[in-house]
Amino acid sequence: MSASALADPQSSAPANTESLQVIKRNGTLVGFNPSKISVAVTKAFLAVEGDQAAGSARINDAVHRVTEQVIHAIGRRLKAGGKVHIEDIQDQVELALMRAEEQRVARTYVLYREEHARERALHAPVEAHPHLTVKKISGETAPLDLGLMKLQVEQAAAGLDGIDGDTLVEDALTNLYDGIAQEDVLSAL
Repeated sequence: MSASALADPQSSAPANTESLQVIKRNGTLVGFNPSKISVAVTKAFLAVEGDQAAGSARINDAVHRVTEQVIHAIGRRLKAGGKVHIEDIQDQVELALMRAEEQRVARTYVLYREEHARERALHAPVEAHPHLTVKKISGETAPLDLGLMKLQVEQAAAGLDGIDGDTLVEDALTNLYDGIAQEDVLSAL
């Protein structure tokens, strides 16, 4: 990968991310830590290139450039600090990898994200609705999972201002009925 493959993150004013906070998936706020981006990008490169590439100057340079591009993009969007959702940061990582023409690494990164989203959904505690059930594709009936509904709304609304997930879920519940098909729950949202 050539140095010109990535947009120069220094092409405009440097990003100030000191006051930036990250909204984690559980809703808590933590300080923005650029090293976490570098670690994630490094893991994606090593998954494609192999562990022996860990000391490669080319990989280290690519990780640095992608990290800087993500930091710059986030800083530019949130000039005066503020809050950014973890999903937005990960979206910026994907974009930076694609702009760097690192499609294999970007694909690995996307697949990693999807696998972890599935794992989180599988291990998330079911927050069952007290009265409503859902008919799954398999024909099995299960309690309506309010936690999953909230997660779907949160993911769909990531990066959008003025969206109240709880209100959206409450509004959707007025359109649901006992025994509703699983695929119709998403439509109601």
